[in-house]
Amino acid sequence: MSKHTATLIDNETGEQFELDILHPSQGPKAIDVTSLYRETGILAYDPGFMSTASCWSDITYLDGNKGLLEYRGYPIQELAEQGSYMETCYLLLNGELPNAEQLHEFTDRVVHHTMLHEQIKRFYSGFRRDAHPMATMVGVVGALSAFYHEYMDIHDPENRYETAILLIAKMPTIAAWSYRYANGTPFVYPDNALGYAENFLHMMFALPTEDYTSDPRMVRALEVILITHADHEQNASTSTVRLAGSSEVNPFAAISAGIASLWGPAHGGANEAVVRMLMDIRDSGKPLIHFLEKAKDKAQKFRLMGFGHRVYKNYDPRAKILRELCHDIIDKSPLAEEHHELLDIAMKLEAVAMEDDYFISRKLYPNVDFYSGIIFLSMGIPLNMFTVMFAMARTVGWVAHWHEMMGDDKSRIARPRQLYTGKTHREYPPIDERD
Repeated sequence: MSKHTATLIDNETGEQFELDILHPSQGPKAIDVTSLYRETGILAYDPGFMSTASCWSDITYLDGNKGLLEYRGYPIQELAEQGSYMETCYLLLNGELPNAEQLHEFTDRVVHHTMLHEQIKRFYSGFRRDAHPMATMVGVVGALSAFYHEYMDIHDPENRYETAILLIAKMPTIAAWSYRYANGTPFVYPDNALGYAENFLHMMFALPTEDYTSDPRMVRALEVILITHADHEQNASTSTVRLAGSSEVNPFAAISAGIASLWGPAHGGANEAVVRMLMDIRDSGKPLIHFLEKAKDKAQKFRLMGFGHRVYKNYDPRAKILRELCHDIIDKSPLAEEHHELLDIAMKLEAVAMEDDYFISRKLYPNVDFYSGIIFLSMGIPLNMFTVMFAMARTVGWVAHWHEMMGDDKSRIARPRQLYTGKTHREYPPIDERD
């Protein structure tokens, strides 16, 4: 990256300080403040890190104003329309799309790791039957470090790469078994003859008492969702993985921390919140206009879930992909009739958001969470599995960022600072002198 400088002037003392300005390959420039405190005694203040670049990365680029998302330079639309999730995983980990031979070898390596250690089955029995699948996933992924000791050398690039493949491979099994355990149905082992998405659906829904074949439309729908959710730059969960990983913790603990961060309704739980909102609207018996007007009223705290995005000030490119997929699934899913009322409400909300000046002027377009929740509902995925599906898709992004960070010689343990606003120095009084 080329550099020039900016001058910081302290108006109180008249001192001037030169700070480098960094130029990435695309996106906004950044002032390098790594030496700011050391040279000036002044901290940078940025709650939520909305104006702070916490790292360099070659993996994913997004431009919220333009509605642009690229993995390693490839537009998300092209990857979703033409590629597979295994291709996307290879791309995120290696930097280039694979040729046929490389893809075959990579897929074989993933398939080789889909099984879980048999003793992990007993680990599930330690959870309550009604445990949320995300709680189970956080615990099981964190516990992998107790089973796979050979994948703990974080300073060996080959070992890190093998760990990344192991996590990508085992996450569908962990996710599906979390669901099976909560529902009291027997665990279904992975079938290495099936593709990644189809294998997951098989482990989710197959029963030993009858034959099960995944609907190809649902397999493709899941494949597209996995691709569009594979990475999204320095979001909360990815930053959590980097933050935890910066202490050189084992990779399973770092990814488990990312899953915990994803669980929040402001992040990965948003698609679940969308469907719960649709249920609340349905159960209220009130007309849709009531909720639309409530969302527009500044005095109300109510907001429509699944509309707008913290980063995108244009239409979320992932939402464009899933919107088309969503309409196709609703029209053809055998489960659509069961959820007809919810889906009808969702489509009416979408129509309003696409045409109402209030939503258009504020860039409150339906986002990726709005459509993914509806698609999952139509596929028969239960509500408490929505965020688990997100975690399964995002695992490759997390491990790609972790792998990149651990290979960076300039990486340091993360240690954010604070602006202290509490009491200043006080003398310790004896207990009998206190009010």
